[in-house]
Amino acid sequence: MEGIEHRRVSVNGISMHVAEKGQGPIVLFLHGFPELWYTWRHQIVALAALGYRAVAPDLRGYGDTDAPVDPSSYTCLHVVGDIVALIESLGGGGAGVFVVAHDWGAMIAWYLCLFRPDLVRAFVALSVPFRPRHPKIKPVEGMRAFFGQDYYMCRFQMKQ
Repeated sequence: MEGIEHRRVSVNGISMHVAEKGQGPIVLFLHGFPELWYTWRHQIVALAALGYRAVAPDLRGYGDTDAPVDPSSYTCLHVVGDIVALIESLGGGGAGVFVVAHDWGAMIAWYLCLFRPDLVRAFVALSVPFRPRHPKIKPVEGMRAFFGQDYYMCRFQMKQ
């Protein structure tokens, strides 16, 4: 699609699929659920034309990126670790990257900003505001109390 290149990068013990185009400062796009890198295809082309290196991975468990079998491999720390390793592999560790993220990707990006602010120049969150951790309330319990059980982030947490 319009010169978008695809490759695999070894990060944090998994093989991650990455779509990218352009040269210049890095803009990292993180997709939501149930999405893929493809969500950002138009933005990749547009930002590359403006002189940026636009990069959109398939996150852990999505698309052509490895999907570990163990559910405990999908913690926030694991996925943020994937993104940290990706940023470092792109050479964005020095100047930092611009991050644009939607939905589940925005939740991960908020934690990236908290855990590794040195890697982020700027962050745009779409659809998901910052929700600080509360020592007495688990994140899903807070969402369930606010949005109800039918909110998709709660629905997919149910045990059958």
